[in-house]
Amino acid sequence: MSRYHTVLFDLDGTLTDPAEGITTCVRHALHCQGIEEENYDNLTRMIGPPLAEGFAEFYGMDEAHAWQGVRDFRELFARIGVEKNILYPGVREMLERLRGAGITLAVATSKPEPFAQAIVRRFELEGYFSLVGGATLDETRTKKAEVIAHVLAQLGLSGPEGVLMVGDRKHDVLGAAAHGIDAAGVLYGYGSREELTAAGAVCLAETPAAVAEYALGETGA
Repeated sequence: MSRYHTVLFDLDGTLTDPAEGITTCVRHALHCQGIEEENYDNLTRMIGPPLAEGFAEFYGMDEAHAWQGVRDFRELFARIGVEKNILYPGVREMLERLRGAGITLAVATSKPEPFAQAIVRRFELEGYFSLVGGATLDETRTKKAEVIAHVLAQLGLSGPEGVLMVGDRKHDVLGAAAHGIDAAGVLYGYGSREELTAAGAVCLAETPAAVAEYALGETGA
């Protein structure tokens, strides 16, 4: 018997590898504000957190400059970001197993919803998901906890029982915890074992197949 009846997935670093598109667009946004960043590891820190938070935390921007960075990022991402994405090996098979077991699947990402939907369509994954939920372009819904609340409401779920969030960063785990939802951390994305453990992930998965096994109750936490 499956552990969960509903599984929510982060997108970047969990279903797809967005590194090329995101790092290119972050570098562009920083350049627009006179910051030249060539260190690739520094750029990949921006994969996962809401963009405004990342610009503030990693580049010391105040609110106005951080949101300008978001706008500059999105302007370029709208043109190139969807194509510069790679589906992680094993993701389609994971989704197939979970959907085949009768589990409801949805996406809950801090990426703007139109971009997320375009990426899901690009890889022809839309048939697996009951909903692809994300942030709003008008910035009224940006934090992961807000996105999860939106997705739960759209799915008609009134409580956390039987729901699992799957993501690669602490923001996914903490966003789920805000709603009393279990969170599984994936180690093939951009968060470390230490980050995900400290945030309170109920399990750590090395592969998409391990995510399916945990959600289906085939392995322990």
